[in-house]
Amino acid sequence: MELLSDPFALGMACLAVTIIGMGKGGFFGLGAMATPLLALALPPAIAAAILLPVLLAQDAVSVWSFRASWDRWIVSWMLPGAVAGIAFATFFAANVDEAMLIATLGVITLSFGIYRLWLERGGRIAAPSNSPGWVGTLFGVGMGVTSQIAHAGGPPFQMWVTPRRLDNQTYAGTTSVLFALVNWIKVPGFVAFGALNRQTLMAAVVLMPLAIITTLVAVRVIRRLDTARFYTMIHVIMVLLGGKLIWDGVT
Repeated sequence: MELLSDPFALGMACLAVTIIGMGKGGFFGLGAMATPLLALALPPAIAAAILLPVLLAQDAVSVWSFRASWDRWIVSWMLPGAVAGIAFATFFAANVDEAMLIATLGVITLSFGIYRLWLERGGRIAAPSNSPGWVGTLFGVGMGVTSQIAHAGGPPFQMWVTPRRLDNQTYAGTTSVLFALVNWIKVPGFVAFGALNRQTLMAAVVLMPLAIITTLVAVRVIRRLDTARFYTMIHVIMVLLGGKLIWDGVT
């Protein structure tokens, strides 16, 4: 808890956890903003370490909530790529320019979000994408790298899965299951580098009740949204997230 003794750090941690809860509950992409927010008050590596156990707790809630609705085909294609991306980011972290990576991800995310909003302007519904599974594996690599570095694996996932036009429950379930697996795979790397220790775990435990509550609230909201409105919200979030990632990378 010593890490959150400063009121500013505690406030940023609560805001970050609330944002992650909304993301885990169905407003996917928002979670990528959490680590940069907490990094305003704590070193980035410490911020990421505190949020990882929180993510695991929220994963359990979201997977249970959407356990009956997830796409096994998408998970089976993206997961191997994500594992490769996590391994690369873990062993070559010292050679990765984090700022450049985050800024590039921001540009791609912003462009994709604007493109999808333009494509579906005026209530138009774009034809679902049927890209092959190996393309999903490539996006999985990007998802693994950005997830390991900054818990920002959402945009690469969204770029491949969102155009497939799943119903919102299946989309939410697929995201929940895939990211739950990815987050557990990230744990050994955090342990090996000493980021997960008594202090970071205690800080995470303090934040977990808020994490669970915000996830449950977001799940209830998502279940009441119609699919068209859901995807519009996802694309708007991607535009906002892209701008935020560009800002983080540049500054």
